[in-house]
Amino acid sequence: MRRTLQHPARIVPLAFLGAIALGTVLLMLPVSREGAGAPSFMTALFTSASAICTTGMSPVDAATYWSDFGHVMIALLTQVGGYGIATMATLLGLLVSQRLGLRSRLMTRVETSSSLALGDIRGVLVLAAVVMFASEAVIATILALRLWLTYDVPLGSAIWEGSFNAIQAFNNSGFSLRSDGLFGFVGDWWICVPLTLGVIVGGIGVPVLYEILRQTRRPSAWSTHTRLTVWGSLALLVVGFGAVLAFEWGNPGTLGPLGVVEKVLAAFVQGTIPRSGGFNTVSYGAMDADTSAIITGLMFIGGGSASTAGGIKVTTFFLLAYVIWNEVRGERDVVVGRRRIAESTQRQATTVALLGVATVASGTLVLLALSPSATLDKALFEVASAFSTAGLTTGLTATLDTPGQLALIVLMFIGRVGPIAVAAALALNTRHRLYRYPEERPIVG
Repeated sequence: MRRTLQHPARIVPLAFLGAIALGTVLLMLPVSREGAGAPSFMTALFTSASAICTTGMSPVDAATYWSDFGHVMIALLTQVGGYGIATMATLLGLLVSQRLGLRSRLMTRVETSSSLALGDIRGVLVLAAVVMFASEAVIATILALRLWLTYDVPLGSAIWEGSFNAIQAFNNSGFSLRSDGLFGFVGDWWICVPLTLGVIVGGIGVPVLYEILRQTRRPSAWSTHTRLTVWGSLALLVVGFGAVLAFEWGNPGTLGPLGVVEKVLAAFVQGTIPRSGGFNTVSYGAMDADTSAIITGLMFIGGGSASTAGGIKVTTFFLLAYVIWNEVRGERDVVVGRRRIAESTQRQATTVALLGVATVASGTLVLLALSPSATLDKALFEVASAFSTAGLTTGLTATLDTPGQLALIVLMFIGRVGPIAVAAALALNTRHRLYRYPEERPIVG
């Protein structure tokens, strides 16, 4: 029993469950809520799960429902969830003992899902902490100065709001201290751009940042993983930006009333954020159906592996695209950048993607059954947002009852730790038979 619980594929989910439980208890304290009375169990549980899973979805108005203490707890839970329970525990052990045992290193590899050697883990942990806190400090400083100097927000409140939003941005979450989110800053470049860049950096992934910053800055020397993540992310940013700008240009509910410059900024923000961040400067509920479909796809893909983003990950998506392309061309091997991709990696990517599709499809059916007033497009959007931990909503989440909220909690949890657990299970349960069965080719397609 003890050995079973120590399996990395089980340790990480259990650690996240423990953090969610602790967060629920803290948020249920009367001091966590603004006004009289303690928060309900479901509200505290949903908010804790959303923060730990770096989602940002909320069944209540987080800005007015929670007190200052509650907001601090949400920020801390988001930080813990973004950095990763196993990673934080390992880093703490490194700082205290200056040593990393084999078990701790294996646990960290489960959380980072990277191909880095065990000897690189020490540098990755330190770099992850430095990049996270440095990025958040820069973003918080810019936001605080902007709020203080331009919007006459008291300095103390500006620092707190800037810090809170910086944590949400880098960790790809979407909680806000304002009831209207970022609607009031739709044309403010000094607010929108730092937050969006924080989402991008946080969604790139630790292994990619480690390789670029510590090993080489020359794209020609990048590993296949880094190439797929960087160029794939850029391609998705262009697709998201172009789609929102083109389809929403004249929509009176979104970009229509804005000026040309504001439209470009809003399209950049809303074309980037859906990859896993939860901020919005325009209403997603008012977007056209074609835009919502593209955004749902972007949410499902998500960000980079070992990042604060969710989804099936950029590497998985583009690796499968290469598999399809090579199969269509009749190529025997899948080659990316003069590197042949192992068949086991192709199977893992296929497994993760198909499990993601099955999860989103099943979740959509469940949400439609639990919420008769929900339409297919809104239910799919909400489920994809929960699974990808994007945190965006068309307004459906606030109308769900307890069963519906529990369904979204499960989806957020699967989206945050599911790919990690699946990857670990696939990597650690590899068996090599000493014999092979006769080959047969069923008809495919």
